[in-house]
Amino acid sequence: MRRTNTFLIACLLLTLLPFSAAAGANNSMKTKSASVLQPSRSPLITFRVLFMTGAASDPKGKEGVAALTAALLAEGGSRAMSYDEIVETMYPMATSFGWQIDKEMTVFSGTTHLDNLEKYYSLIRDMLLDPGFREDDFTRLKTNAVNFLKTSLREGNDEELGKEYLYNIIYAGHPYEHHNMGRIGALEKLTLEDVRAFYRQNYTQAKMVLGLAGGYPADFAARVERDFARLPAGQPTKKGLAQPSVAPGTRIAIVKRETRATAISLGFPIGVTRAHKDWPALALVASYLGQHRNSASHLYQRLREARGLNYGDYAYVEYFPRGMFQFTPDPNLGRSSQIFQIWIRPVEPQNSHFTLRAALYEYDKLVRDGMKQQDFEGMREFLSKYSNVLTATQDRRLGYALDSRYYGIGDYNTFMREQLSRLTLADVNRAIKQYLKSDRMRVVLITKDAEGLRDAILSGKPSPITYNSAKPQEIMDEDKVIQSYKINVKPDQIAIVPVERVFQ
Repeated sequence: MRRTNTFLIACLLLTLLPFSAAAGANNSMKTKSASVLQPSRSPLITFRVLFMTGAASDPKGKEGVAALTAALLAEGGSRAMSYDEIVETMYPMATSFGWQIDKEMTVFSGTTHLDNLEKYYSLIRDMLLDPGFREDDFTRLKTNAVNFLKTSLREGNDEELGKEYLYNIIYAGHPYEHHNMGRIGALEKLTLEDVRAFYRQNYTQAKMVLGLAGGYPADFAARVERDFARLPAGQPTKKGLAQPSVAPGTRIAIVKRETRATAISLGFPIGVTRAHKDWPALALVASYLGQHRNSASHLYQRLREARGLNYGDYAYVEYFPRGMFQFTPDPNLGRSSQIFQIWIRPVEPQNSHFTLRAALYEYDKLVRDGMKQQDFEGMREFLSKYSNVLTATQDRRLGYALDSRYYGIGDYNTFMREQLSRLTLADVNRAIKQYLKSDRMRVVLITKDAEGLRDAILSGKPSPITYNSAKPQEIMDEDKVIQSYKINVKPDQIAIVPVERVFQ
């Protein structure tokens, strides 16, 4: 969820060679660590220190220790300086040091001006290599983590609540199951020694990749690598986790919570990542169906523009957290299993059943009929340029280069241009038929009247909708089909979940 730490040891000879974003290579050779280096003439120096560990490495019963460890490294100070002292020192430099954790990756990031490089580096080096691990910082950050899950997410953010709980359901029994910040019950029992143990076991040379970009001195990368050779050698993380096992049939979870609107999230896991030959095709499909914050996408046009049902209608083929706060996804969320997801929110409660049916209707129509040539060509042209938006800053270019190293695809922009140029409509429609199926759909709804919505879905009765203004006849005719569209669930396949149980 947040941000992470530490640097890398690579081969001295290789680290002196200029690295481009396209290279994104592993300089490991005889050493146990790697680097992604992007020297340039920029006066800004960007650090991304990546560790191949995350929430999936949480021991059973200690869910949240990976995130709490990262938080203590980035927000707990070093042994020499308290966190408040570090913040005070960084303030005149107009910089900071942040962290982000996901299932398999933890990354620490920050940018400083060349004039302040030595002072900045000395601070973050000590934070990662010689952490303070103070009891008061541990208590503060553990309380923050519990409050985030219990209050900020569970009680105050339907958008992220629905998406994150959907992942819990989809990955039940899998290392991805729990939220990146952990489980509330487990977090409350964690000790400072649990954090120390996780740090010793997971913050090693073998799991670290140093990301460095900007106009740093020629010998700087090698010096950083020598410094971080103080970390234990360790063993590399085993590459790739097993795909989750999802039982056939549709399953619906209705989270009962005091809220004025209904949030809808639906999807299923897919084994297609950026390393897979069909990922560009599925990325194009998701963009067509519901590009994030794009009013031209299909669901947006059919649900919001044509019917005024809600605000946002988006689709994803990769994990995309914090979507309500940003237009583009963060880098360094690399996963060996991904999710195809549709997100719809906010919906007026009286329109919840109709909107769910409309989303399934549009999805099933896409699976049945595929995309049309005109839509395919438009989305291919859009995505060919969109990759430049994703890598518009030095920090993001470095982040995507680290991800490309993880997936083994080379420079992201070059990869997307080349793959999209070769992609055909037949490729896309084949991928739709092969991967986008409706027989294992998982649905999460956040609403106040959970019992009423459950009963309406199970009844199978029509759910007509009333508009405040006249609609075209084409829409009215289609509504007659949608209002009776069948949702194949039995009573034991739909459950009401009190919000107090979520993330517990």
